[in-house]
Amino acid sequence: MSLRLDDLRILRDGAPMVSLDLTVAAGEVLTIMGPSGCGKSTLLAAIVGALPPAFTLSGRIWLDGRDVTHLPTHRRQMGLLFQDDILFPHLSVAGNLGFGLSRDTPDRAARIEDALGKAGLGGMGTRDPATLSGGQRARVALMRTLLSAPRALLLDEPFSKLDAALRDQMRAFTFEQAKGLPTILVTHDQDDAKAAQGPILTVTGAPAA
Repeated sequence: MSLRLDDLRILRDGAPMVSLDLTVAAGEVLTIMGPSGCGKSTLLAAIVGALPPAFTLSGRIWLDGRDVTHLPTHRRQMGLLFQDDILFPHLSVAGNLGFGLSRDTPDRAARIEDALGKAGLGGMGTRDPATLSGGQRARVALMRTLLSAPRALLLDEPFSKLDAALRDQMRAFTFEQAKGLPTILVTHDQDDAKAAQGPILTVTGAPAA
């Protein structure tokens, strides 16, 4: 399992922003760093298939040897985790976890319970997500992403809104759960990069207007 960015180039209004040619292996976390506006989050949007209209893309995106460059987002099998947990307020904690699972998924309830256990939230499935702490909400968001069975994981500043006491805990939890997946982490934080224990790439593309 690997994620290949094959001569991938992103332009904004004709001006180059990002140019990458690399492979992220299974179990590897590639950290991408750089100043605000240089194209880090835009790169993740391109990989997941949600590039805004102002940008153009060339090159190829390969996942497990399959060209996914022109596939719609829902068919790319990539999980994307943002800095905001984006939990659905009208669903319970269990409902949020099960959002990415089809209703006819075998052992659906058992898989949700297992995810609750891994997140340290056993017995909290019926709770309103608004009653959870920031760290608990972040764990639910991660486990919801992983329950959708992604074949690659994209992390967009996922720890930036957590207080210092929670960051180390969430870094360790996230990278443990992501084992076996090719993972790209976008961050400004050197401690995030150190915790990822993988290669670090600095993007210095032209800032967006």
